[in-house]
Amino acid sequence: MLDLVELGRRVQGLRHDRDLTLQRLADAAEVSVSMLSSVERGQKAPTVVVLARIADGLGVPLAHLVDPPGDSRVVVRRAADQDVVDEPGGWRRTILSPVVPGVNFEWIRTTLPPGCDAGAFPAYAPGSHEFVAIESGTLRLTLAERTVDLHAGDSVYFASDVTHAYANPDPTAPCTYHVAALVMRARTRRAP
Repeated sequence: MLDLVELGRRVQGLRHDRDLTLQRLADAAEVSVSMLSSVERGQKAPTVVVLARIADGLGVPLAHLVDPPGDSRVVVRRAADQDVVDEPGGWRRTILSPVVPGVNFEWIRTTLPPGCDAGAFPAYAPGSHEFVAIESGTLRLTLAERTVDLHAGDSVYFASDVTHAYANPDPTAPCTYHVAALVMRARTRRAP
């Protein structure tokens, strides 16, 4: 869990090390002075987007703000802390990968009930990649206009900058598969 007081101390310490006023850092980070001040006092939990902007304004990686010193190389996510999402249609996603600021990697385990169509996912930004490994059952993967059926033990790689869809064509057995995804996100700047 993120200690807001410790986070505030880190932000303030880095700001002082760089001889920046609250206003100068707020301008560089494209956040309000009141937000920055609240973060420094440990009174407000900033979003990841706000933290990333503050890190950019300070010229440090986001991980430098949120990782405890000396503990940035190992991030453990206990089974009890994994996010499990039950989707409409009866399918389930479990997000296995720990959240590491600045790393756009996800590892997800999905189970589709018999005959379930999970639907189509929009194309990700160019440079995005997915690896899929089938644990059990049959997965029908559709990439733009191409469809391939995969079975237990099969794996596939694809550039995920195309519309892609997952379905279980088997009316009698569930399908469980793992997705390892490196998802690039276009960085946008706020309008002044």
